[in-house]
Amino acid sequence: MPSSTTEETPQRQDASLSHGLKQRHLSMIALGGVIGAGLFVGSGAGIAAAGPSIVVAYALSGLLVMLVMRMLGEMSAAHPSSGSFSAHAERAIGPWAGFTVGWAFWVLLCTVVGLEGIGAAHIVTGWLPGTPQWMWVALFVVVLCGANLAAVKNFGEFEFWFAALKVGAIGLFLVLGVLAVAGVLPGTDSPGTTHLADFLPHGGEGLVVGLLASIFAYGGLETVTIAAAESEDPVRGVASAVRTAMWRIALFYVGSMAVVVTLVPFDAREIVEDGPYVATLQRIGVDGAGQVMNVVILVALLSAMNANIYGSSRIAYSLVRRGLGPRALGRVSGGVPRVAVLVSCAVGLVCVLLSRWRPDDVFAWLLNTVGAVILVVWIFIAVSQLRLRRRLERESPERLAVRMWAFPVLTWVALAGMAAVFVLMAREPATRVQLYATGGMTAALAAVGYARQRARGRRPV
Repeated sequence: MPSSTTEETPQRQDASLSHGLKQRHLSMIALGGVIGAGLFVGSGAGIAAAGPSIVVAYALSGLLVMLVMRMLGEMSAAHPSSGSFSAHAERAIGPWAGFTVGWAFWVLLCTVVGLEGIGAAHIVTGWLPGTPQWMWVALFVVVLCGANLAAVKNFGEFEFWFAALKVGAIGLFLVLGVLAVAGVLPGTDSPGTTHLADFLPHGGEGLVVGLLASIFAYGGLETVTIAAAESEDPVRGVASAVRTAMWRIALFYVGSMAVVVTLVPFDAREIVEDGPYVATLQRIGVDGAGQVMNVVILVALLSAMNANIYGSSRIAYSLVRRGLGPRALGRVSGGVPRVAVLVSCAVGLVCVLLSRWRPDDVFAWLLNTVGAVILVVWIFIAVSQLRLRRRLERESPERLAVRMWAFPVLTWVALAGMAAVFVLMAREPATRVQLYATGGMTAALAAVGYARQRARGRRPV
């Protein structure tokens, strides 16, 4: 059981951060957080494997994510912190747990910053052939790093407009898709249920592949609980974001998948080659659909880069302020942990260099290592919520502005769902390596964190 010092520290750790995020920023961060490049592009492989049952896959994984967000929202509304689930794990389980999940998530975010920069540069070099890819990656990182260095409100404004463009694009797609399905879109005949006849074309194995593909498309929702600590009203911001998570997931993910598989045959080659959204828009006669979606995907990638630079810097700052990392990363200037921002961006650029210099060994190993980190995070969230809920009810019930549904039954259901995903990953050759690599990194971090905890525990307070 953590000491009373651990109990108090996460509550006061954000004292030197500014509170420049407004409610409109948080609302749009919460909306945009569920719309990533993985939805626009990565869902194609899932559709090809699962066929129309991809809708079921996204619905099942969406239910799991909603439970995780509800648990995280309960803890974050009670104890707003830029460390989010890392601070909650420390409070509930011990410093070793906060250390483990915090640094694992930091490595994931920094790696993904580099991946998103590569993806964004690839799109731009397609428009401007002959320009070096590294130049665009550097430009994107410098601009977004500068925005995050200046003030937290700059991050909020960038993310507000990025999210507004993504929400507008997916909203327009859904409107056009529903009109086409209904047969009222000019120049388009409704296919009815023709493409839904073979609902499970590859049986249960195909559904499993689609389920695993959909799980990792939901990454990014956690950012809103990190950002809430720097908002004008953290409790209200978290509560609002969590309470609207259900309809956002249902509309953006499940709704768009239903539109795609209704309008386009699941085995159409363009679903994988061009992406499901481009394939759908082309089917209903939208000229230049590929270029339109490239713009949207570029915005989604830049938005994710911006959010991950922010999230990684705040997680690192929070860890340091709680004595779980090098002190230099905790320095704050102008209400911003600028050293943490710079280091997080630098690590992202190192990942880009590794993708160029050692793509087949070091970079591939790094990608496998972070492949299942999000599942590790979710498990720590669930275990933390199980332990903190009883404590909150006993010591400060007034902090329970958001409550987990049907506690503790649904918390255990969520944990069972996560265990099932781990089993499914172990069965699939493509994900087994990721599972083992992430497990190795997590075990190493846990060992270091536990050793630090024991060493500090022997010191007089």
